[in-house]
Amino acid sequence: MTLYYTLVFLLLVAEMALFMLLIIPMPFSLKRRMFTFLSENPIVAKIQYGLKITFIFILILFIDSVNRVYRVQLELAAATENSKNTAAVMGHERLEVQARKFYSQRNMYLCGFTLFLSLILNRTYIMILEVLRLEEKLKQYEGSDKNTKQSEKLAAAGDVGEIASLKKALAQRDQDIETLKKQASGLHREYNDLSDKYAATQDEGVKKTK
Repeated sequence: MTLYYTLVFLLLVAEMALFMLLIIPMPFSLKRRMFTFLSENPIVAKIQYGLKITFIFILILFIDSVNRVYRVQLELAAATENSKNTAAVMGHERLEVQARKFYSQRNMYLCGFTLFLSLILNRTYIMILEVLRLEEKLKQYEGSDKNTKQSEKLAAAGDVGEIASLKKALAQRDQDIETLKKQASGLHREYNDLSDKYAATQDEGVKKTK
């Protein structure tokens, strides 16, 4: 197995472990903290962004593996129909083509299951988040939940790392606003200086004419 297919396999194992972590029974408070952590942590947001790029490359590998399986199927059919060679040569050709067919199918299934499990993980995360919100509302109606801070975080939680990315965008916007304010104040000072200089030159001109 080549290096990139080994990395795909490790990613598939990580997805399986994460899926088991999502569906394992946990206390409500612990699961609520875990989901709010996934939504707020900026490191998780960066990891999610990197995984999106990784899944694009895995999709390319999947398409390439499907193409390889199709070509090997054609070669195997051609080797089967070739009846002019000897039986030994025919058996050797079939064995080689079947070995390449096995590796191509393995790579196709590996990439396909990795992409499919990523979609399942995303959907499972959203469904569990909705269930947690409903449980949170039920506890609020019953008056048994007093952790309002965690409740607000859970209500604002969305996709993995979404809150962290929104906070980063908000901080960038505030920084842009502060920069514009500084530029505006600098332009205002320059305008006042130019106005004072212009008024001074006008006063000097009036004195000279007198």
